[in-house]
Amino acid sequence: MSDPLSGLDVPVIGGGFGGLATACYLADAGADVRLIEQNEQLGGVAGTIEREGYRFDTGPSWYLMPDVFERFFGHFDREPEDYYDLEQLDVQYRVFWKDGDRADITADTGRTRALFESYEAGAGAAFEAYLDEARHTYEVGMERFVYEDRPRLRDFLDPDVVRSARGLTLFGSMADHAAGYFDHPKLRQLVQYTLVFLGGSPKNTPALYNLLSHADHNLGVYYPQDGMHAVVEGLANLARELGVTVEPGREVTGIDTTGGGLLASTATGDAVAGDRLVVNANPAYAEAELLPSAASDGPLGGWDSATYAPSAFMLYLGVEGPVAPLEHHTLVLPTDWDPHFESIFEEPAWPDDPAYYISVPSVTDPTVAPDGCHTVVALVPIAPGLPDTPAVRGRYREQVLEDIAAHTGVDLRGRIRVEETACVSEFTEWVNAPQGTALGLAHTLRQTGPLRPGHRAPLDGCYYTGGYTTPGIGMPMCLISGQHTYEAVREDTVNRGFRDRLFAD
Repeated sequence: MSDPLSGLDVPVIGGGFGGLATACYLADAGADVRLIEQNEQLGGVAGTIEREGYRFDTGPSWYLMPDVFERFFGHFDREPEDYYDLEQLDVQYRVFWKDGDRADITADTGRTRALFESYEAGAGAAFEAYLDEARHTYEVGMERFVYEDRPRLRDFLDPDVVRSARGLTLFGSMADHAAGYFDHPKLRQLVQYTLVFLGGSPKNTPALYNLLSHADHNLGVYYPQDGMHAVVEGLANLARELGVTVEPGREVTGIDTTGGGLLASTATGDAVAGDRLVVNANPAYAEAELLPSAASDGPLGGWDSATYAPSAFMLYLGVEGPVAPLEHHTLVLPTDWDPHFESIFEEPAWPDDPAYYISVPSVTDPTVAPDGCHTVVALVPIAPGLPDTPAVRGRYREQVLEDIAAHTGVDLRGRIRVEETACVSEFTEWVNAPQGTALGLAHTLRQTGPLRPGHRAPLDGCYYTGGYTTPGIGMPMCLISGQHTYEAVREDTVNRGFRDRLFAD
């Protein structure tokens, strides 16, 4: 018996991780899939810049949760290694505190336990207990609340789900959760820094996300050779193998219904018809600019009241000469990072004393820079929607470079051979991001689980996928979002066929 999606035309609008994943699932089920991307590159914010022998990943740079990638490729009887090579990092990241202190988090959790104990008596045992809880939360949370899409509040009231959730710290903030294990503020920072990947702060992110510590410390941090865009290319190659037609450089300008199907108009004046249609553009933009004016949904309270994740001030620097002691992943943190988070979520402003991240993939992969040189990417989280005029960006560039020199001992000034920047304006331009957010909707309690936008758009036959939907932000979550979107399309198609047969009888 053929799959109910077999032979259906299902265009996918947008070639980010969610769009690529959805296209793969749909094509594997027999649908005729055209993936249409407005930019020449696929990947959404996960793009690449190449100049004078330097290669930069423009967006994601951490390869976490390898089990999710293995599960995704395994659905198609493949492995990640069929498409790109992975290297596990020994020094997963190095932390410089601005009081002169420094610490390495390695792949050896025993060494990390000893590190925690060196800061606070009993913190080594507390670290093990914290990881035990994180592992349990990860295993139960992924199986019952992430891989299984639960788009309605009543889905969480199922007795079996309630039993599964026993023992999980679902509510409360990550700040309070970490404080229950550690007194030392630096240790609390070390178990909370991953919240940056979710676009939240310790005070507004639910404690459920302690599961990221399991991903960090137990599952490890990896690097795909040739950079994160190698993963994008791997997904695109898989999609093509499954029969997806990939069409970059085509901008969709509108979506509407027609003759029982849907029609996506493009900037070149032609149109793409579909029996169903998937949108990987962010839903806020889709409902304002693409869907009919009557089709609007949004998160709880609507798009105007949504809490967006930070934007970012990005420096992409091709540097001549050594950059030690910077590691592949480096964090530079003030001992008190609360003012920085306040400047993002409470009183938006450019942070005076920023916490920031530096990526130097050339430490691991020399091919991404010329001989004797390094690719250096600095990322400072900032409030979405901040004015980012050339004058403001110029002043902040100098501040960041001075801060790097002062607190890591690496002065990049005078050695920069290639330079690009990105900020609020670029994220708006690249992916139509509302307020120039670099990540999407923050994972606040009001924007988590069934309170996050689902996969059915407010237009019959149209669906959403990607980081703005469940389960959320990040490359692994977008792969799972692709699965959820495919399942929604398939379920609705089956139900529609049943209704059609019922009424025909």
